[in-house]
Amino acid sequence: MAPLIALIAGTAAARIVGLLGVAAVDGWHPALRVGLALMFAVTASAHFLSRRADLIAMVPPRLPRPDLLVTLTGVLELVGALGLLVPATGRPAAAALALLMLAMFPANVSAARRGLTLAGRPVTPIGARTVLQVVFVAAALAVAIGN
Repeated sequence: MAPLIALIAGTAAARIVGLLGVAAVDGWHPALRVGLALMFAVTASAHFLSRRADLIAMVPPRLPRPDLLVTLTGVLELVGALGLLVPATGRPAAAALALLMLAMFPANVSAARRGLTLAGRPVTPIGARTVLQVVFVAAALAVAIGN
């Protein structure tokens, strides 16, 4: 739920700042870039902090080196978040992050099927996770192809 809150709150806050006269975020497209960047900063932090072990456990068992995969995806999320904040790289960063989310989705499905936990709570059920994933990917695609 934290990523969704970060996306919504970050986008709304950036849009308000834009309405108050900050040209860099004056519009929904740049505000959405900020919201996505915040969302990915939040999700990336889990790859390196207290939820790291849970994320490593979420990697499907057939994949090698789950620790390395979690580190790599965390780095990619951080680089993507930074790329979103630069107008010249915002679109390609958003497109790359949409692809990254699609690539990581099977880990969420696998974790739900295996009954894993994240921060001591059951992972999001597949149906709800799919809806969230659609929202996140749609937001990234809106940045990638929007004006």
